[in-house]
Amino acid sequence: MILSALLTSVGINLGLCLLFFTLYSVLRKQPSNAKVYAPRSVAAKGAPAETNGFDFDRLLPTAGWVKRAWQPSEDQLLSVTSLDAVVFMRIFIFSLKVFGFGGIIGVFVLLPINFLGTQLEVDFWDLPHKSLDSFSISNVDDGSNWLWVHFCAAYIFSAVVCYLLYNEYGYISSRRIAHFYSSKPQPDQFTVLVRGIPVLSGSSCSETVEKFFTEYYSSTYLSHLLVRRTSKLQRLTSDADKVYRTLARLKSEKDPQQRFKRDGLFGRKVDVLDHYGKKLDDLDDTVRLEQSSLAGKEVSAAFVSFKSRLAAAIAVHIQQGTNPTEWVTESAPEPQDVHWPFFSSSFIKRWVFKLVVVVACAALTILFLIPVAIVQGLANLAQLETWFPFLKSILSLTVVSQVITGYLPSLILQLFLSFVPPIMIVLSSMEGYISFSQIQKGACTKMLWFTIWNIFFANVLSGTALYRVDILLEPKKIPGLLADAVPAQASFFIAYVVTSGWTSVSSELFRMTPLIFSMIKRLFSGKDSDEFEVPSISYHSEIPRILFFGVLGITYFFLAPLILPFLLVYCCMGYLIYRNQLLNVYAPKYETGGKFWPIVHNSTIFSLVLMHIIAIGLFGIKKLPLASSLMIPLPILTLLFNEYCRKRFLPIFKSYPVECLVRKDKEDQSDPSMDAFYDKLSTAYKDPVLMPIRHRRSTDDHNSPLLPAEV
Repeated sequence: MILSALLTSVGINLGLCLLFFTLYSVLRKQPSNAKVYAPRSVAAKGAPAETNGFDFDRLLPTAGWVKRAWQPSEDQLLSVTSLDAVVFMRIFIFSLKVFGFGGIIGVFVLLPINFLGTQLEVDFWDLPHKSLDSFSISNVDDGSNWLWVHFCAAYIFSAVVCYLLYNEYGYISSRRIAHFYSSKPQPDQFTVLVRGIPVLSGSSCSETVEKFFTEYYSSTYLSHLLVRRTSKLQRLTSDADKVYRTLARLKSEKDPQQRFKRDGLFGRKVDVLDHYGKKLDDLDDTVRLEQSSLAGKEVSAAFVSFKSRLAAAIAVHIQQGTNPTEWVTESAPEPQDVHWPFFSSSFIKRWVFKLVVVVACAALTILFLIPVAIVQGLANLAQLETWFPFLKSILSLTVVSQVITGYLPSLILQLFLSFVPPIMIVLSSMEGYISFSQIQKGACTKMLWFTIWNIFFANVLSGTALYRVDILLEPKKIPGLLADAVPAQASFFIAYVVTSGWTSVSSELFRMTPLIFSMIKRLFSGKDSDEFEVPSISYHSEIPRILFFGVLGITYFFLAPLILPFLLVYCCMGYLIYRNQLLNVYAPKYETGGKFWPIVHNSTIFSLVLMHIIAIGLFGIKKLPLASSLMIPLPILTLLFNEYCRKRFLPIFKSYPVECLVRKDKEDQSDPSMDAFYDKLSTAYKDPVLMPIRHRRSTDDHNSPLLPAEV
């Protein structure tokens, strides 16, 4: 790719970013868009009143939202969101530190050395048509002593990244402990999930659990709640909720004629409100009947609650019975985080589904090579002319060739990649996770490695090692292969950062899809629906995208430092935009206590080791064998550093230490509200579909408002 093609891509994406910022600044002022751009405020205070008067100020784009997003401190952000949101924002802060330091060395030290090299023999003064490879290490002469500057930069950069990573891991660990100390008593802190309950002969499952924990945890056992298989009831409840919402919408219609629809083409008009009302009554009766018949549908699992956090932790970490497959315990998730369909599938079914997920991930990875091949064809004009010779005259136009090679490949790859996160959520839900947070963490990990393989390695190795499985049998050749292939794709990944990074993060601010849906609802119903749900941020798609840019930035730090300024712009935009979204749009549905950070740490370590492996091969190709040999200790030291961090910090993210648990338990002893908390704890983990029905219609008045029944 030549420099003019990159500038074309930057211009297009910069124009889109400015367009999204301008539209957001105007649309967010319109009261009718409050549920799109400020759903958290609407949920807390109600929708702003519609004003009939014309206000010219609403049509003027302003940047006041930037100041409001920047001003809140981290503690203020934590108070209105969650620790997971704070950790998410720390990824941007960490990335800014890494790329800021790397950018200073890369742009002001390495980039001039690369540009002044003569290896590629390009015209020094023909800057617009200059290949981007001339800004990479490929342009440095073989055997040049200037390569020792790159060698030193790799060591210094690796040391600084490890230092920043250590400090960030320690900071987030302390944040996690402080958040635990400041939190009020939560049901998941006192509760464990027990599975594999061996039911005694002549006793029920509930009696077996009661007897076991009363005997072995006599002073700390509080209560238990059996889990029942409710898959059929969940479907019935879902159908009833849909009918209820339809009935509520019909009752809100101002035109009485909307209640009457013709039965068939020539049939008589019927009262639709009465039809849906009877249907809701029938479904409610069926739900109640199913609820009363669940006594015999017990699952050999129960949520067991204790009087202290320490007792719950002991129950989790100590084997309960002589048979390790019985009385299996694990920490309970938050009540709203429980994935109840987990209990409706058997152990064999979950085991089979895990194998299915592995096969499905492999098939999806192979299938995704098709768009990768298309993208690589678009990035190579000569190859594109070979495939489609009739387009040769069009491709000869400068503007067309610049758009196709500089903008279109990244856009196509991003469009295909947007379909993957929902698939990963479905696959993770099939694996048998007990909570939605675990499903999202599983999908996050799958999405990260899928992106690294299909976007990075598949593009880098396309046409070479991608179709040579035998390369895996000769690991010694891998560094040289990567050293030859990775720098050649620097221009593609710079364009990818601009397209997938700048445009996607600005479109996140604009929220095009929710805006379109809101406009369609207002168009056909005449007003916005009163029922809406405050969205939650999709960590499984956002975190892998940020971490992949981290992989690109660290890997290309000394190969093609020109990528670093574009990554810095992305991180600055992402920091402001996601702060705004977390404060105004997204509400937390659960709290993991920052457990996503180990994924960030592992991804950073992987990026460093990958950079080191490429450096070993590159210095060998550049005929500097001494530098290649001296680079070998660096990945070893990085892995030793990673092992130390695993021992030092990772246990804190798995469970809280006894010191913290006992301290909180002692504080609870003087808390008068603990008795009320224990009373609520006994029913905290009751399956929501077993709750009393709240939407029974009034049979004597079709126009009466739908009010939830008192429970």
